[in-house]
Amino acid sequence: MTQPISDQSASDQSVEVTAGAYRVRSSRVSLDSIVWAFLNGQSAEAIAQSFPVLTLQQVDAALTYYLAHRAQVDAYLAQGEAALGALRQAAHEQDPLWYRALRDARRSAA
Repeated sequence: MTQPISDQSASDQSVEVTAGAYRVRSSRVSLDSIVWAFLNGQSAEAIAQSFPVLTLQQVDAALTYYLAHRAQVDAYLAQGEAALGALRQAAHEQDPLWYRALRDARRSAA
């Protein structure tokens, strides 16, 4: 189910939660992607160019939402990182030989 985050500001209306994930409304672009690019120094214009399905206004509104709800979104992102780390660890434990071969191949290619 899709639900708006709030009924207050335009930036709040620009982000929705779908299946537990923050998304830019009316798109499949995750807020995670926008925030990651922003935190890595990309401008709103560069982010909009990276996601042609979004307008600059949508990117600006998503960034405004992030900045207004930074603690909440950062906690969500940290939770996702922790879950990814647990999945990564489980995969490494399930097939350590494959991951060792992958690591060795990466080293020899560098």
